[in-house]
Amino acid sequence: MTIKLTINGKPLEVEVDPETPLLWVLRDTIGLTGTKYGCGIAECGACTVHIDGAAKRACQIAVKDVGAAQVTTIEGLSADLSHPVQKAWLALDVPQCGYCQSGMIMAAAALLKTKPKPTSKDIDEGITNICRCGTYTRVRAAILEAAKQA
Repeated sequence: MTIKLTINGKPLEVEVDPETPLLWVLRDTIGLTGTKYGCGIAECGACTVHIDGAAKRACQIAVKDVGAAQVTTIEGLSADLSHPVQKAWLALDVPQCGYCQSGMIMAAAALLKTKPKPTSKDIDEGITNICRCGTYTRVRAAILEAAKQA
């Protein structure tokens, strides 16, 4: 079946089963591999993307349910790493292994969109992504730094 999507501002048509999770359409069909598979049950957040600006876990969203929504992946957040969250991530050397970081960055960017000056409580409640390396202290610092830049 042909599914129409808007990914990173570009209209696309893909031939996939409509029940295919958005994550696999992004990675396997379109070739945008920045969005990662982590758990497959929407718990870890490695697959976080923005759907109409809100952070969503792509592993549990059937591509047919995306509809006319705008999907933004880590590749579409900024072409030149100029987004305040990306700049803060680099400045504070947040990643360790880096696997979860694209999802973490997407969650942080969505948080700052709704709460431009987040408190520690806001970060605790808004960032539920899991980092196996435990970079949470640097993630928090980078979110607070990005809030200053925005």
